[in-house]
Amino acid sequence: MKRVLIAIASAAVVATMGIVGITSASAASAGTLVSGLNSKCLDVTGGSTTNGNQPQLWDCVSGSANQVWTLADNGSVQGRGKCLDVANNSTADGGVVHLWDCYDTVASQKWTLSNGALVNTASGKCLDVKDKNTANGAKLQIWTCTGTSNQKWTFGGTTTPPTTTPPTTTPPSTGGPGIKAVAPYYYTGWGNPPNLTTVTQTTGVKWFTMAFMLNSGNCDPKWDGSRALTGGADQTAINTIRANGGDVVISFGGAAGPWLEHTCTSAAALAAAYQKVINAYGLKAIDIDIEGTPYNTAADQQKTVDALKTIKANNPGITTYITLGSYTTGPDASLINRAAAAGLVVDGWGIMTFDWGSTGNNQGALTIQAADGLKNRLKTAYGWSDAEAYKHVGISSMNGITDENAVVTLADMQTITAYAQQHTIARLTFWSLNRDRQCSGGYPNDDTCSGVSQSAYQFTKIIGAYKG
Repeated sequence: MKRVLIAIASAAVVATMGIVGITSASAASAGTLVSGLNSKCLDVTGGSTTNGNQPQLWDCVSGSANQVWTLADNGSVQGRGKCLDVANNSTADGGVVHLWDCYDTVASQKWTLSNGALVNTASGKCLDVKDKNTANGAKLQIWTCTGTSNQKWTFGGTTTPPTTTPPTTTPPSTGGPGIKAVAPYYYTGWGNPPNLTTVTQTTGVKWFTMAFMLNSGNCDPKWDGSRALTGGADQTAINTIRANGGDVVISFGGAAGPWLEHTCTSAAALAAAYQKVINAYGLKAIDIDIEGTPYNTAADQQKTVDALKTIKANNPGITTYITLGSYTTGPDASLINRAAAAGLVVDGWGIMTFDWGSTGNNQGALTIQAADGLKNRLKTAYGWSDAEAYKHVGISSMNGITDENAVVTLADMQTITAYAQQHTIARLTFWSLNRDRQCSGGYPNDDTCSGVSQSAYQFTKIIGAYKG
């Protein structure tokens, strides 16, 4: 991996690519949407207006504000001020239906009620009760229109908005759309990238960190500084991950550069580069992997800190991770102290626990030692308790033989995962998914395998046990 990392994760950013113009459509009518499957009401789960909340079917409750839907003049269907939206602009059968900020120009937020079916404008597919589930808490999707009862809806108009507050009954969590602590690195640029669907089916891990986003000239981000921002193999991988129910962290940087953090001439320009990628993919997470100059230069450190403050201000609810290179006793504290002095509070600081001058066979124990060192530096900089500092610790390991010929074994990764679980740390990842398989022959130098005896994707499965 040969790199220092800074990771940023957004819990609430725009859901679709290139969105502009928040809707100002007035309400045409308001009322309940009752399913033809079981006469239950479309309901805002838990009354939450958080972007990404997935509505549900629930027993109809008279006067429930969670069950009043506005059919707006512009074709949107609005509940509690949010719009019914198809996640990631999907037009595929099974596309997830959730709530999101309303935008006039987004076809995935437009619906037509016709012959009892609620048809999505972007896909021409019907609002569908997933798996014909009749229980409270059943979720919604889009599906090819079939005329079946789980695609039938009755709209009951009302002229008086409800005045009572319903009970906030919430069904069991299904994991939600939030940032995942476990997201191993995946790279399309070399190393015979594995089949992402197979990985998810084998391990249960659905989130991955995609590398690398670099400067292509004039502070303009592209994959590896040369591949188009959208439309290529990287976007195909992201589409696959999302179709499998997961999502991605996009990583800026890597070992060689050119880093945006160094080449962008100001914090404002750097923040704009980050935002361009966030908008292009509707990201919840980005990872800024800076090694060398951007980490060691005070000016570039400050530029990065100030850019992150802008990203947080412009993306309310954003979750941020910063991951640093480390010694076996913990990382240099200069960037941590600079961020604390500037009032930048990130959700997690991580350390790269390899290529740190140790070739011993105790990489699990050394990782824990370094993570405790990070915890102590966070306590000093921010004045946190042990418990609070641990909640801001992240670990980025390496699977198998490292660049220095140390070995992170399967047992080491189990030790690291147990530590993460014990202290509920912010992030647990490794470089890389491309290496997470046994070599067919001798250990090569092209990052196609781990160099240790293992089953396919065994390291991923181990860290996948961490629930964050």
